[in-house]
Amino acid sequence: MPQKKSPTIIAITEDQFDINEITSQITTPATGAVCTFTGLVRGVTTRGDPHQTDYLEYEAYVPMAEAKMRQIADEIRERWPVVRGVAIIQRVGRLYPETPAVVVACSAGHRDTGVFEAARYGIDRLKEIVTVWKKEVGPGGEEWIEGEYTPTPGE
Repeated sequence: MPQKKSPTIIAITEDQFDINEITSQITTPATGAVCTFTGLVRGVTTRGDPHQTDYLEYEAYVPMAEAKMRQIADEIRERWPVVRGVAIIQRVGRLYPETPAVVVACSAGHRDTGVFEAARYGIDRLKEIVTVWKKEVGPGGEEWIEGEYTPTPGE
């Protein structure tokens, strides 16, 4: 049976994604662990004064964003050579609270080989170098959110 060498999924999409489908796409016969980070749209935002969010509007220049996402996948494999599969998917468009907006998943042979750290690195790096614009809309109006916000512990 042919074996998937190093499956990679990179996408900017308006479509919903299925975590089980993503997992199956980055799994090989040697996979024993998949670590997945899924970022959701919050209905209450704690940045500044806590406030309600009705929805978020995400936008991206797809060719540039996907190129940077591929760079992140390459960086993950360079830092954690045992990582087999990598998926990085960012949704764009209007997304409502409790909706998945981003997923980063990594697969490896075992849980103790850096797969947790690789997924964490992937989302942190995505926030750092992938240009995705986010407009927050709520009862008080709308605001473009700058990317330099870093949550403090407990937020």
